[in-house]
Amino acid sequence: MMKKLGKYVFIVLVTLLVVFPVIWLISTSIKYPVDIFAVPPYFIPPHPTSEHYSVLFLEMDFLEYIRNSVIVSVSTVLVAIVVGTLAAYSLARFKLPHNLNTHLSFWVLSTRMFPPIVTIIPLFSMLRAVNLVNTRIGLVVAYTAFNLPFVVWMMRGFFAEIPKDLEEAAMVDGYSRMAAFWSIIIPLAKPGIIATAIFTLIMSWNEFLFALILSQTRVAATLPIGVASRVTQYEILWGQMSASGVIALTPVLIFAFMVQKHLVRGMSMGAIKG
Repeated sequence: MMKKLGKYVFIVLVTLLVVFPVIWLISTSIKYPVDIFAVPPYFIPPHPTSEHYSVLFLEMDFLEYIRNSVIVSVSTVLVAIVVGTLAAYSLARFKLPHNLNTHLSFWVLSTRMFPPIVTIIPLFSMLRAVNLVNTRIGLVVAYTAFNLPFVVWMMRGFFAEIPKDLEEAAMVDGYSRMAAFWSIIIPLAKPGIIATAIFTLIMSWNEFLFALILSQTRVAATLPIGVASRVTQYEILWGQMSASGVIALTPVLIFAFMVQKHLVRGMSMGAIKG
């Protein structure tokens, strides 16, 4: 009994430890500046205010950052999933000489092992040469290049778990390779595709370094840049920064709750073989 109680206490403590920063962020976002620095600190503000949110939306036009993040993130997911799925299928199904499939898979993944700061300068130079700096298209290109190795590696594992006999039987019945891929393999790999798309969307939504270097004005700046802009030359606007953090966090949390079933199913795909 005591052992079981101890487990519950441990789970509650860990949950509080994880959730506390989010709760404190929300609390700070509705405090007046004088209450933010109160000693002892207020966990529940005595006089809640929506002042910081009003400044963001009415004076700062924070919706532009949100719009850019939505456009860039969704576009990145669509491009990365389409291209990465085709590449992963090729690596999983077509055997190349000298075990080149395995080598290619490792080389693709190895690009994610480099810190992003290593690639940002040549990437900036290439995008500037084609006039894509400070554009949403430029960010989509950069984000796709960054997320594509992850998509290929993930989808290759999902495709490897699907028996080849299914598409071979379809091709015997008259399907072409591409028709069998879209009609047979894609529906079976749908949970894996959804799980991969979810991770790609979250990584694109939260990405900061590429957006900081490649977007120089509000025309293409994404939500993480909007949050960081509350750190000015003379002060840190803690209330507005907290409010912008809540705004950036809310869509991700809602999205995670909505797709958690698909996420668990996709990540467990192929774990049990019947």
